[in-house]
Amino acid sequence: MQTTVTEMLGIEFPIFAFSHCRDVVAAVSKAGGLGVLGAAAHSPDQLETDIAWIEEHLGERPFGVDLIVPARYAGDERGGFSIDDIRELIPDEHRAFVADILERYEVPDLPVEDGESVARSGSIDAPLSANRAAPQLDVALAHRTAFVANALGPPPPEMVERVKEAGRLVGALAGKAVHAERHVNAGVDIIIAQGSEAGGHTGEIGSIVLIPEVVDAVAPVPVLGAGGIGRGRQMAAAMALGAQGVWCGSVWLTTDEAETHPVVKQKMLQATSSDTIRSRSITGKHARMLKSAWTEEWEREDTPDPLAMPLQPVLAEPAMRRIERASYRAGSGAEKLANYFVGQIVGSMSKVKTTRQVVYEMVEEFIESVEILAHQLES
Repeated sequence: MQTTVTEMLGIEFPIFAFSHCRDVVAAVSKAGGLGVLGAAAHSPDQLETDIAWIEEHLGERPFGVDLIVPARYAGDERGGFSIDDIRELIPDEHRAFVADILERYEVPDLPVEDGESVARSGSIDAPLSANRAAPQLDVALAHRTAFVANALGPPPPEMVERVKEAGRLVGALAGKAVHAERHVNAGVDIIIAQGSEAGGHTGEIGSIVLIPEVVDAVAPVPVLGAGGIGRGRQMAAAMALGAQGVWCGSVWLTTDEAETHPVVKQKMLQATSSDTIRSRSITGKHARMLKSAWTEEWEREDTPDPLAMPLQPVLAEPAMRRIERASYRAGSGAEKLANYFVGQIVGSMSKVKTTRQVVYEMVEEFIESVEILAHQLES
């Protein structure tokens, strides 16, 4: 398959795979697509380790890295908050609410050593911030990373400048045509038009409307379709709307290689496309995730609204760690609370497959869909 993006990156299939798991990233690139490592939660040392491992397993095949640098962030005017700064700003009402959830659902405390590691993290930069992303970018550019994407807003000028000086490509996600135009003005090479069906941070416009709007707004800059795409028919639809390829994230979460928590993976395998919700309850920005007791608690009318980023992730992260550790016990409150980011494509993710199998099945179904359309035109 040849499109603008396959030629730009020297890949066989225009399938970009976002994943926090290095095994998935390597498997997709080996299968002919482009694996993109989600690095937002990585420390620089962890990122160094994972990228070195990916390079070792890929040889000369390309891969990408995805960072999160929001356009607006509390504390920017002060040079950025540390986690201790943010903890001081979290209202007591919200602390009490999270404590109440954990008590009512009988979620045990973390072991002493884990609790101490959380306490020692106060001096580091806040999560999902420019200060956190800067050393991550240093690591990415020190390796053969071919593509660097920003998942929240237009990449900062210094990020675009550094990536381009290193001879790499820059991408950015957009939930509206106007966002895509800003990205192009900032120097972005590839736009990811992400519809509301997508997992994680996403807007309100569905893919079938968004993709052609973005394609028209930024032409001739190539666009990847994202949101609700995990099968070949959806890939064909996105490309019929003008996309030069697709960006997929959720579909890899139930693969053999994925490091998804086993309890959450099982929930995903049993979920329908109606079992997700756009919630601010983990990051402070609307992100699509599995419905669970956690999201239900934050949706109640008698509970406090989620805080803005970065306060909400700092509030939620210790609770998420406790829930994750305790959710292995079947029937427990922690199991009911457990969730993760995933898109509406989860309704089609009913079987565990290898990553390679997902890629090849997507390509095969894409070809079949295109052939059906071609036959209909001839008849």
